Amino acid sequence: MASEIESVYSRFMTVSEVAAVLRVSAMTVYRRINAGELPAVRIGRSFRVRQQDLDRYLLERVTRAG
Repeated sequence: MASEIESVYSRFMTVSEVAAVLRVSAMTVYRRINAGELPAVRIGRSFRVRQQDLDRYLLERVTRAG
């Protein structure tokens, strides 16, 4: 129940905000969403990405040198 409440009150980001954080184009974000790599919620004609999903996406792609 607590995790459901957290989900409802998560910070949602627009595709433009996600693109700015990642320093990529909005089209790149749309491609990741459509490929199923980046979870998103569709609201009307636009997508929203939860902050925690973006954090998880980035953590899964961390590479270590050496």
